[in-house]
Amino acid sequence: MSAQQTIHVGGEWREAASGATRDILDPADATVLAVVSEGGTEDADAAVVAARTAFDAGAWPRTPVAERAALLRRTADLLIRNREKIALLESQDSGKTLEEGRDDVDRAADTFRYFADLVTSESGGRVVDAGSDTVLSVVVHEPVGVCALITSWNSPLLQAGRKIAPALAAGNTLVVKPSALTPLTTVDLIDLLAEAGLPAGVANLVTGAGAAVGVRLAAHPDVDLVSFTGGPNGGTEVSRAAAPGVKKVALELGGKNPNVVFADACATTEGFDTAVDQALNAAFVHSGQARSAGSRLIVEESVRERFVGELARRAERIRLGRGTAEGVECGPLVSAGQLARTEEYVASALAEGAVLRSGGGRPEPSDERSADGYFYAPTVLDQCHRGMRVVRDEILGPVLTVETFRTEDEAVALANDTAYGLAAGVWSSDPGRARRVAGRLRHGTVWINDFHPCLPQAEWGGFGRSGTGRTSGPTALATYREAKHVYQNLTPHPTRRFAG
Repeated sequence: MSAQQTIHVGGEWREAASGATRDILDPADATVLAVVSEGGTEDADAAVVAARTAFDAGAWPRTPVAERAALLRRTADLLIRNREKIALLESQDSGKTLEEGRDDVDRAADTFRYFADLVTSESGGRVVDAGSDTVLSVVVHEPVGVCALITSWNSPLLQAGRKIAPALAAGNTLVVKPSALTPLTTVDLIDLLAEAGLPAGVANLVTGAGAAVGVRLAAHPDVDLVSFTGGPNGGTEVSRAAAPGVKKVALELGGKNPNVVFADACATTEGFDTAVDQALNAAFVHSGQARSAGSRLIVEESVRERFVGELARRAERIRLGRGTAEGVECGPLVSAGQLARTEEYVASALAEGAVLRSGGGRPEPSDERSADGYFYAPTVLDQCHRGMRVVRDEILGPVLTVETFRTEDEAVALANDTAYGLAAGVWSSDPGRARRVAGRLRHGTVWINDFHPCLPQAEWGGFGRSGTGRTSGPTALATYREAKHVYQNLTPHPTRRFAG
């Protein structure tokens, strides 16, 4: 298989300066899906030079807002035009189902449209009352400059869109580094931006390892902002590399997200069925590899046995296979390393006293599942507690732990007993209780009687080790801007402060 040129610098695709390549594996059978350029520090430097030149000497930062917004809308239209092609590539690259891939394309398009609408709805600046008719004082917002955008492997297209759209809307130039495991749809997105009319050098891309490319981008003196999505260890490395330059850093890190189910949510047959169904949805979408996955079920003791029994029964029936196969509900894990990590955590949980209710290993090969694929059965672990690693650590695999509570205060304490704080769910038929508990949870997003919906107009991000900054909503746009106060004295005159 011939290598694809996947480094985009100054409007041109090229090979890595070293000539190195990387095999991108299909996680459903471990065969080679594509061969891409394996960039390094030299490629990162070249991309930053292109972005810096486009910012300092190019037209994009000074392009009228309406024109920038129009380009974002054209990009959204192109994503929808290529929806099936991109969804298929996302499924093959990351292992997720075609349905999940289509959803990611739709959400990425919505993100581009949202930021186009947001920037065109703004006024020209905020007038500040200086207390004098002879002073004009205005706060305006300007692009921050060159942005390094580093994304993770679990939702590569959507993550790239959530960073690129607000960065471009604000008038920045950028270098994006997708995950070395799943770069293919980000490569496609860069092509679509060019087709939409983005000037050369504004959006650059370097494929390669985080240790070489990502850290160099974070440390580069000509990069003004770093936006990183990944694990806490990677976030720490990026922050450390960026610190000497005192540049802006936004981190979207991990999550260990609680899904709290009160007994009153299960009082009716329909309520019980919905809560169980949504607990499966929370835990096993994209085989549990979403950072928002509801991987901690915290259920009221009085309904625990009934709830977990039905949950485990349904988990055993989840159809596992290649994400592109019709009727498949869960695809493989993204890599052999992620499969081994999941196996290790389940083994540690069982050694620490957890009770296996479903799954717990690799499924048997079938017509839909290659023996070489990175498949792991949806797993429910009962009788878990906070002393277990499987409860404390983010796994990014199809593993759901079960804890129980008796009182509302105990439920809140359990849900907040985590180093993370990305997302949480609350299930109750009592609206007052649901809102009260949601208000007490220290998580960036709280769903009431639902799980997983994310809106481009609502901030996304977390508390604690889940990171800093937000990747959606007006706050995301503000991340990619600098505020400038312009104070104009309309009647200047000598102050006579010093004798002369």
